[in-house]
Amino acid sequence: MRVPQHPTLIRRMLDARLKKLATTRPVLAASLVTIAKHCGRPGCHCLSGGPKHTGQYLTCKIGGKTRTTYVPLDLLKDVRSWIDNHQRLKILLHEIHLLSLALVRTHVQNQQRRRRRP
Repeated sequence: MRVPQHPTLIRRMLDARLKKLATTRPVLAASLVTIAKHCGRPGCHCLSGGPKHTGQYLTCKIGGKTRTTYVPLDLLKDVRSWIDNHQRLKILLHEIHLLSLALVRTHVQNQQRRRRRP
């Protein structure tokens, strides 16, 4: 993202991003991983050298520890969109940060410019 030098343009870009910040969808700050493991049934093929059972799990930090949570197949599409929504908001917050910082930096220059005008 290219940050403009003029305060008016910075404010315009900042306002546009602040409007995009509102969301009505859930946000999930986690990673989706596939884990293969044995099921535990005595007669299953996974215990006798066959392929293991795979499942989708969420991993995230809770209280400083990594926790995993099973994701049912019927909820997988929604969970992926919630994770994507988090990534979108994360990028948006970074852009808002850069624009706010640019606004603070250009404030002094803008004040000096206004004082020079008759």
